[in-house]
Parts: sequence; structure tokens; C-alpha cells
Amino acid sequence: MVKVEGTLEEMYELFGDARQMVKSAKRSVVSAKKVAAKAKRPLNSWQKYVKANSNKFKYKSGAKKGQINLKAMSRAFKKTRKGKK
Repeated sequence: MVKVEGTLEEMYELFGDARQMVKSAKRSVVSAKKVAAKAKRPLNSWQKYVKANSNKFKYKSGAKKGQINLKAMSRAFKKTRKGKK
């Protein structure tokens, strides 16, 4: 370790700029990460169908009451024009 002696003003002269440099370096790293983030792929037609609340079939009774019935959703999706390419 290095021992540094001096007045507070002298310390700020020595290390004040270093703090600012570290902050600016951190900001540049964060901005670089944002730029490097990969663009998200668009949702396919099934994902859009499942995402829409109006298309969700739910079990009305039994052990799965209230849960989404994906089997019924799949059947309905295949019958719609959206599901066919």
C-alpha cells in the first residue's frame, strides 16, 4: 500500500479527477451494454394468439378449474385463419 499525506485540498487535486474518470467510465460501459443488447425477435402467430386474453380457454370445473386449457386453445387456433400460413 502507498501512504499519501497532505491537506484535503491536495488530496482532492490528486484523487478528485480520478473519481470523475471512474464515473464516466462506468457510464460508458453501461451505454455500451445498452447498444450491444440484441434486438428482440417478433412474436410468431401462436405466441400472439396465446398472449391475447380473449383467446384463453379456461377449465370451468374439476382439479384444473381456472387454469388455461392449452389443448382447446390449440384446436381453436388451428381452425382460425391466423394459425394457417
